[in-house]
Amino acid sequence: MKKILLIGLLVLGIGCMGVSFTPSSVQAGAIKLTYSNFFPPTHIQSKLAEAWCREVEKRTGGKVKVEYYPGQTLTKAKQCYDGVVQGLSDIGFSVFAYTRGRFPVMAAVDLPLGYASGKAATAVVMKVYEHFKPKELNDTKVMYLHAHGPGLVHSKKPVRKIEDMKGMKFRAHGTSALVVKALGGTPVPKPMPETYEMLQKGVVDGAVYPLEANKGWKLGEVTKYCTAAYSAAYTTSFFVVMNKDKWNALPPDVQKVIEEINAEWVIKHGEAWDSSDMEGIKFFLNQGGQIIGVDAKEQARWKKAVAPILDAYIKDAGAKGINAKEVVDFTVKTLAQLQ
Repeated sequence: MKKILLIGLLVLGIGCMGVSFTPSSVQAGAIKLTYSNFFPPTHIQSKLAEAWCREVEKRTGGKVKVEYYPGQTLTKAKQCYDGVVQGLSDIGFSVFAYTRGRFPVMAAVDLPLGYASGKAATAVVMKVYEHFKPKELNDTKVMYLHAHGPGLVHSKKPVRKIEDMKGMKFRAHGTSALVVKALGGTPVPKPMPETYEMLQKGVVDGAVYPLEANKGWKLGEVTKYCTAAYSAAYTTSFFVVMNKDKWNALPPDVQKVIEEINAEWVIKHGEAWDSSDMEGIKFFLNQGGQIIGVDAKEQARWKKAVAPILDAYIKDAGAKGINAKEVVDFTVKTLAQLQ
């Protein structure tokens, strides 16, 4: 009995002296979270997501342990958002456009507004979310949003003018599918992980995607040309969201740490889209790829060709009770200030 009392007093004394517990003892009672991402583990965006997990563990002193599942190993790309809502994963990272019509306000960001960089696109998507706080995202806790650099036409045979798109099939989804259709091509809507095989097997003649995917998804191995029609460049918005109940159950100090990390990571993602675009260009050219320049006159034709997409968005989103023109005007104005 005396021995038990002595041990108890020693433990109490250590606690009073402010001696910290060992990492293993902290982790034994750690809060465990799961994180689902469709990007392969080798992709820079996946590496950033995993780094976010490790940073949360580090800054919470081991209070939180995040199990990371890249490459659709926990939930598929299209299933990711609902997977978070339903608790299949605690955190999810995927694309708004994979569930077309589900996020009408955020869809405005993806429109072909002539994006020139991932940094600008990321800033735009965050500002649109913060300004409108759309109810479509109310069923999750938004960690942060980001968006890739200019989405451009890549193909196996050269596309020098709009007319060259006719009769060609392109892997595209969401807004990029609308862009392909507006330019006279035929969109084949499939998620990014299926694109390489589709191009390799000749199921499609090309694809519309940001330059980074030439290396990040190795698409530069199965395409030969990139048409630099930046006037019609779209972006794709990504979400990183958390199950609301899980978030609300976290201690306030942990929430504060995660919010601080989120603010840092959204900047990292935007910068990574741009740096990986440069890497994608190098990879594409090293594979023998060719970037086709587009003169001012043809750029204007492409811009005019995709303009009806904005009008259609305003009409369709307006039918859902959204002041879609206000959303588009805000998005266009914000982009113009950032580029």
